[in-house]
Amino acid sequence: MAVPRSHGGPRRFTAGTRFAARREHESAHPAVITRAAARIVAAARVVMGFVFLWPLLDKTFGLGYATPSSKAWINGGSPTMGYLGSMVAGPLESVFHAWAGAVWADWLFMLALLGIGLAFLGGVALRPAALCGTVLLALMWIADWPPAQHLSNGAPSMSTNPIVDYHFVYAVLLIMLAALRAGDTWGLGRRWAALPVAHDHAWLR
Repeated sequence: MAVPRSHGGPRRFTAGTRFAARREHESAHPAVITRAAARIVAAARVVMGFVFLWPLLDKTFGLGYATPSSKAWINGGSPTMGYLGSMVAGPLESVFHAWAGAVWADWLFMLALLGIGLAFLGGVALRPAALCGTVLLALMWIADWPPAQHLSNGAPSMSTNPIVDYHFVYAVLLIMLAALRAGDTWGLGRRWAALPVAHDHAWLR
């Protein structure tokens, strides 16, 4: 005896199959931004990578901009002495003075610049790089302490914005670039995401 089929059965099955297939495709290939926007974001990623790599190069080799040759890291200078030692504002002023010139602080600071810079330049591991960059920028913001109207020596701080200075803007950019998967365009982001370590641990992407 033949079992009658409802008129809506096949149609519901087809619509459900198409919906499931579309959801599966969107899950595997989520459209975050347009192609033109992806290229702009990729360019911003490269620029941010250079923002971190340049001070590394200048402090290491003393290129004569912020760091003279005589104070280069390779010539025995300290990458943190000039910056942290000159801080004259904020609640952690004495702490930063104590850190200035310490070997561990020099190496940690330079390795952070290297890792964050290379990650954004190559477009890999943007999420952990953005986290590390945000922490580094937060520490630098505290060291500069833009909220202060006067320095500890009584001189005006000349702060242009008590909260949103370039450290804040850079941190927001790092997080945004990681969220937009900026390494997928003009970078190694897709190859990195396909590696087992990154595929199994999404936070490493």
